Amino acid sequence: MIQFEHSVFALPFALTGALLAARGWPGWRVVFWIIVAMVGARSAAMTFNRLADLRFDSLNPRTRHRALPAGHLSRRFAAGFTVVSCAVLVIAARELNPLAFRLSPLLIGLILGYSYTKRFTWLSHLAIGLCLGLSPVAAAIAVRGSVSPAILLLGAAVTLWVAGFDLIYACQDAEFDRSHGLRSVPQRFGIRAALWASGLLHLAMLATLVGVARLERLGWPAFAGLALVTALLAWEHRIVGPNDLSRVNAAFFTLNGYVSVVFFMTWAMAILGR
Repeated sequence: MIQFEHSVFALPFALTGALLAARGWPGWRVVFWIIVAMVGARSAAMTFNRLADLRFDSLNPRTRHRALPAGHLSRRFAAGFTVVSCAVLVIAARELNPLAFRLSPLLIGLILGYSYTKRFTWLSHLAIGLCLGLSPVAAAIAVRGSVSPAILLLGAAVTLWVAGFDLIYACQDAEFDRSHGLRSVPQRFGIRAALWASGLLHLAMLATLVGVARLERLGWPAFAGLALVTALLAWEHRIVGPNDLSRVNAAFFTLNGYVSVVFFMTWAMAILGR
């Protein structure tokens, strides 16, 4: 029910936020608890999303074979797993610092509440983007108890990136959403418009990351990483078209997993090497 890629998406950006906040390596203890918090948050968010969408997943041919609709897992187990995952997040936040601990209930409300946004707004893509975009901000709070303009820009970049690839993913369900009262950009404006919007969001993401690199005065590895990320995103948009959504999973899971890992490796090199 929870795939490895679900944590890979945001975790490298959270760790980048931690490195920027510490202006170097923040220490193994801090890194450990940030990873624990991230896994707890992502597991809680994904499991609760499966519970909230169970009725729709049971009706959708694309999702009816998931663990909960297929009966491989029970609602009680999923609810219990959500509670445990939230508890893991809170425990990790407490181990990091008092501010992170006090803010953890707000974060839980945001990451769980996202699941209902598609009921009333086609901007739900930005809502899930914000949830993941908070990861570098939360990591900076865990390290320093405060955030800088560069960290806020990094969070905005992650928000744009996630919203962009969520638009691509949502294209698969445009007709289903339309017939069941769910709202999304593909449902409201069509698949072609959604793919154009996705491309624009990703361009804005790259421009924002250039701004972060300049604010932090990062060296060539950061810009080399952005060049590689640009190539990966270009390929992602190349393999998906309005008349061919057969490779959406490759675009969504595989290429975006590469984006986050390549970004972290090159930016970590730039931050630790300056």
